Amino acid sequence: MTSATNPSTALTPFPDHTQLPESDCTFVKNWQEHPQSILLTDSITPVIKQINPEGQYCIGQDLDIYWRLTDPPEKGAEAPDWFYVPNVPPTLDGQTRRSYVLWREFIAPLIVLEFISGDGSEERDKTPWKGKFWIYEQVIRPPFYGIYEASKGSLEVYHLIEGQYQLLAANERGHYPIGPLEVELGLWLGVYQNVELPWLRWWDLQGNLLLSGDERAEQEFQRAEQESQRAEKERQRADRLAAQLRSLGVEPES
Repeated sequence: MTSATNPSTALTPFPDHTQLPESDCTFVKNWQEHPQSILLTDSITPVIKQINPEGQYCIGQDLDIYWRLTDPPEKGAEAPDWFYVPNVPPTLDGQTRRSYVLWREFIAPLIVLEFISGDGSEERDKTPWKGKFWIYEQVIRPPFYGIYEASKGSLEVYHLIEGQYQLLAANERGHYPIGPLEVELGLWLGVYQNVELPWLRWWDLQGNLLLSGDERAEQEFQRAEQESQRAEKERQRADRLAAQLRSLGVEPES
């Protein structure tokens, strides 16, 4: 005797990144979020490529991290303003990630960053199963969690130790070392995209600021200009020397 499968007891496969909403459809809360994310990604990418020469990593910018199934689905996700995951392919099945699904990937982000737009209560909420802080600490579990508030020029960085986030103390430069990335995270008061703010930036472990692509290009331009100026001064010095030799009746060698 054969038995028919009961549809009500059949296992429903967990959805993947192509079957889940890629955002919660909320508006960006402040204009700075987008340029801040770009600055972080642009300046850290050369370091990450050295650490991951095969390109096995993912950087998310306001991308949903799904940690449980809910109805509607986006209620089971958090969308950090910026996060980095090592040891995962940059695409899935030849497609760009629309979201990061923990039950498909199993690898937690190494670091998650939130940019405060309100009073910070949302980013520090420890309410079980609802609070952002609690979800990061107890479920998603990135080793490093940063809370950045541009309006106050403040940064908090937490390190997951024995299952709980411990607030890190800044080093002598006012930065927070992120050991696995061999970088430091801190605040830099300067102009980016024509706006002066205490921007969230990376430094190397020697305290050198990691530059964005535009900053690297400007640095190369200035270096080329200095080389050109040195060459011009050397040419002028050689011309003066040749003129002095000719005034003495000596034809300088070419």
